[in-house]
Amino acid sequence: MSTITVNDRTYTVPETPVVVITVDGGDPRYFHDALNREIMPRLAGMLTSGGSFALGASEMPSLTNPNNISIVTGVSPAIHGIPGNYCRLPDGTLELLNDPRFLRAPSIHSAFEAAGIPTLMVTTKDKLRLLLGNGGVPSVSVERAAGASIPVYGIDDVEALVGSPAPGVYDPLASHYAMQIGLAAIAHTPELKLIYVSLTDRVQHASAPGDELADLFFTEFDALLGQYLDAGCRVAVTADHGMNSKHDANGEAKVHYLEDVLQEAGIPIEEIVLPITDPYTKHHGALGSFAWIYLAPEHRDRAREVLGALTGIEEIWDRESSATIYEHPIDRIGDLAVTAAADTALGRTASAHDLTQLHGALRSHGGRYEQLVPLILSHPVNGPLTAKYQAGILRSRDIHDLVLNHA
Repeated sequence: MSTITVNDRTYTVPETPVVVITVDGGDPRYFHDALNREIMPRLAGMLTSGGSFALGASEMPSLTNPNNISIVTGVSPAIHGIPGNYCRLPDGTLELLNDPRFLRAPSIHSAFEAAGIPTLMVTTKDKLRLLLGNGGVPSVSVERAAGASIPVYGIDDVEALVGSPAPGVYDPLASHYAMQIGLAAIAHTPELKLIYVSLTDRVQHASAPGDELADLFFTEFDALLGQYLDAGCRVAVTADHGMNSKHDANGEAKVHYLEDVLQEAGIPIEEIVLPITDPYTKHHGALGSFAWIYLAPEHRDRAREVLGALTGIEEIWDRESSATIYEHPIDRIGDLAVTAAADTALGRTASAHDLTQLHGALRSHGGRYEQLVPLILSHPVNGPLTAKYQAGILRSRDIHDLVLNHA
């Protein structure tokens, strides 16, 4: 068997297609609920016939960009350079971290491509397309599928390949279209060896496990999972983060607006940066359970005291400590890192966030309580990682190692 080494890990080149699917917002509770109610028969059958299901952890903050990049590089944000969807750079500029120029490590897929091994990246959200495609990896998004092509594989029209027009990115079935692109590409190009499919969390931001929309999402996901298995693929499923309600019993959002709180306490700040910020404000209104605060050294102890007294504030770390605790690039994080409880979100000011466009009551992520993710494989796990896998102490960034080397 041939192998490829990237970012200090060695991966075995598979003989048959390997597909890794990241369910955006795929909290393990959705899978457990669906399996318990027997609405995912293909997943259940896969598990009873030798597949594996364990829990793992995502990176912090539990957000889309840092975790997708950790999954495809196999390393932490400290190494690949993407600590959030959004950050403040050392020169003070605020940037959405969607451009490959921010990357500091190559992906597994780019190393395969460099070795002449065919790969494909499919993402639902276009914000990930350039990051995932960095290094010459063929990539396509559902959001920009209209008119898109994959010339290297002789695919002139992605929508024609699938056989139907792409839905909008907020359509509840947009994720399933990404899975259909992957399936159609494998049928068209059997020599594909490593395919990555990243979904969107539009449904998870709107619906809890067992809700009608969530059931639709996971039953459709299950049917398409079955098609990958029928096509002879080895499959791995994980998530970039979980999801929790951030509202009270009346549906009112539970949010601490940090700039308002600190200004009321007379503490001057430079900036509040919410790393959940991205173009999809209908999902979360830029409200998640993680924040960075920039402020002068003489005000940091007082800020920690004021924020630490708030119900729902759980962790406050200085820059050096948080770089170690969260494995972050120290030059792209704030002077203080703040995390919140499972039912609490963090914002800048009350006037800075428009919650009228949300799909429903606020459901979001970003904190510790959204770190749990599934690590599901279509085959048994064998090899040196077995004990750690069974103990539930691996991370989503280990999923390619598991499926390529240990399945």
